[in-house]
Amino acid sequence: MIRDIIRAALIAVGLTAGLANAEEPFIVVQSTTSTQNSGLLDYILPGFEAETGIDVRIVAVGTGQAIRNAINGDGDVLLVHSKPAEEKFVEDGWGVERFDVMYNDFVLVGPKADPAKVKGGKDIVAALTAVANAEAPFASRGDDSGTHKAEMRLWGESGADPTAASGAWYRETGSGMGATLNVASGMGAYALTDRATWQSFGNKGNLEVLVEGDPRLFNQYGVILVNPEKHPRVRAAAGQRFIDWLTSPNGQAAIASYRLDGEQLFFPNAK
Repeated sequence: MIRDIIRAALIAVGLTAGLANAEEPFIVVQSTTSTQNSGLLDYILPGFEAETGIDVRIVAVGTGQAIRNAINGDGDVLLVHSKPAEEKFVEDGWGVERFDVMYNDFVLVGPKADPAKVKGGKDIVAALTAVANAEAPFASRGDDSGTHKAEMRLWGESGADPTAASGAWYRETGSGMGATLNVASGMGAYALTDRATWQSFGNKGNLEVLVEGDPRLFNQYGVILVNPEKHPRVRAAAGQRFIDWLTSPNGQAAIASYRLDGEQLFFPNAK
């Protein structure tokens, strides 16, 4: 009922935004890199586009940048993975309502030699503490992405401040997940990565998954319509249609059916 009321209101707002938007059947989605780099969006979007005639144009950046872009009005829909930041985006009036879409998890990868001796552990905070104590090389995105936000939260729980060792054993790439994994592979470093990007990454070299399975590594994705009251040019009706499809049985089934090397990378959990 609440969603129906919101949808009706947004359609009304969208219609008042002018015919220009209505004549352009596309939306811009500000999304995190993992949904693009993993191949998920290339897999599911043709189904939505065929069903609705709405073209989806993806801007794939880190979650922090995606949120900033949406605040600036450079997009119609936000699809990212940092729930506290997403909730603040809505609370501050930039987004209409947040919906769970899917989840996977983060993993700690590192060199097979494993100088911090963390392989096989399921306590990510203990593992990060061991990495810091050993001053073992660690490659961080350092870019305010969803993965970087999760990494810093976990470092905070460990009590270690890796940024004090920036440029020494702790290397901040300021780059996306793929580039950061390339750095980790090249220097034999540990890194926190979402599993989907890791699975699709082709330059693993001597890296392998060392720590996984800690509930604190849970990685939730959410979708939000950018508020047309803040940015009247937001394609509200088309954007809401995309959200409705993504959280519908058809959209959720499409997400669940995407696999890479036989492994399911995302698990739908829209309510």
